[in-house]
Amino acid sequence: MDIIVQKFGGTSVGTLESRQLVVEKILAAKKKGHSVVVVVSAIGRKGEPYATDSLIDFVGKVNNDISTRELDLLLSCGEIISSVVLVGMLQAVGYKAISLTGVQAGIITDGCFGSAHIVRVKPDLVTKYLKEDYIVVVAGFQGVSEDGEITTLGRGGSDTTAAALGVALNASVVEIYTDVNGLKTADPRIVSNPKTIDRVTYNEICQLAYEGARVIHPRAVEIAMQGNVPIKIKCTFTDEPGTLVTSSLQPYEETTIKGDRLITGVTQIVGITQVCVDTTGLDDPCFNMKFMSKLAEEHISIDFINVSPDRTVFTVPDGTGDKVLEIVKQFNVDAVLRRGCAKVAVVGAGMTGVPGVMARIVKALTLQNIQILQSADSYTTIWCLVDNRDMCAAVAALHQEFGLGE
Repeated sequence: MDIIVQKFGGTSVGTLESRQLVVEKILAAKKKGHSVVVVVSAIGRKGEPYATDSLIDFVGKVNNDISTRELDLLLSCGEIISSVVLVGMLQAVGYKAISLTGVQAGIITDGCFGSAHIVRVKPDLVTKYLKEDYIVVVAGFQGVSEDGEITTLGRGGSDTTAAALGVALNASVVEIYTDVNGLKTADPRIVSNPKTIDRVTYNEICQLAYEGARVIHPRAVEIAMQGNVPIKIKCTFTDEPGTLVTSSLQPYEETTIKGDRLITGVTQIVGITQVCVDTTGLDDPCFNMKFMSKLAEEHISIDFINVSPDRTVFTVPDGTGDKVLEIVKQFNVDAVLRRGCAKVAVVGAGMTGVPGVMARIVKALTLQNIQILQSADSYTTIWCLVDNRDMCAAVAALHQEFGLGE
């Protein structure tokens, strides 16, 4: 069987008109000879009756502190409703279609309510129905623990379901349908001339997703990368080709991305607080070990970490700063918080080993009078911390500097 997995998000199944477009995409794949597995999110977004946030609000009127077990059971209903509605539409136009819950599709998780991870997939029932020429529609975002408890997969869970099924079924491709026509070189709300990127590597899109690009969840990309299953990010509402995500070992990426394309895209995350802890003259070689351990005990996630003999600098989400200050006081050291920062990331596999990339970043930001508060880098990414007020200008300047709109 030539299996294709198609995932449709909340906006794609949000209205009757958009669901009709979804049916057209599914049937187009079917008519090309593919065996089709469809993964769906809950219908619509916040405020609409069957959306995940609406279900949370609904039960919150009864109990704002309902147990995570019961909440997962409730939230799984949104995707089940969506899958049944879509199957009904497919059956109405004469096609064999069947809806499966995450449990029936064999999505086995670690049992962590609210943010479960998939540990394996047993797609026996999916395979059975594909062999019988059914279009199989699976409720995304959900699975079952080893002891039979319904769990949900957290943000981007339907993407993750699609990728996991794609790997388990040895699919030829996983298509992620959304309301944009692929991955952009920058946020269209910030940059006036972003381009749709035709191809990226798994590593590049993971970095872009982690740094704020929201077209696909990075966990889904990591799963697809393990099975070397290509991903296509496409738009439900157009016929544009979108963005293809594949291994950097393939010829296209070797000759084009690493040779011709230095930078793939620019992205951003706002709402960050920089913490600068002054350790000058501190006579405790174990300070950072104890301090970091305390932050971990308090479940404070830190990022952008620089440790030197006279100071320790890192970032936390806005809203966590006061809690960090309380911990700092326990160690009798001083700290300065700079709230309202943004992390701007320049991502590209082609920058590896190329001199002068940071020089161009510094030049572009300096010419716009944007102060770099902190920076860090990896093989494929350079991050700069700036003030929130400078974020849009920083993204635009870097997009222009590396010719991403050309």
